[in-house]
Amino acid sequence: MKRIAVWVFYGIGTLAIVYLALYAYAAFTGRAAAPPGDPIRIFRKPTGVELTCTPARTAARRALSAAVKPPQAFGGLRLRLRA
Repeated sequence: MKRIAVWVFYGIGTLAIVYLALYAYAAFTGRAAAPPGDPIRIFRKPTGVELTCTPARTAARRALSAAVKPPQAFGGLRLRLRA
């Protein structure tokens, strides 16, 4: 049983060294493992927080906020007012 455990330990160590050697080869030769593809598209809620202040976005935000009422804060609780 001890001999099997020792050989398993050697096998795992060998796999780790081979993995590190392949990683170093890829890193130093400048080859990418996977070529870059399309950028990730992140979809946000239209009523989300505005992070930029460009005039076009600000005008669009005002038009959207006029159409949709955001929840109102009252005493630490968020209440949705119904019209």
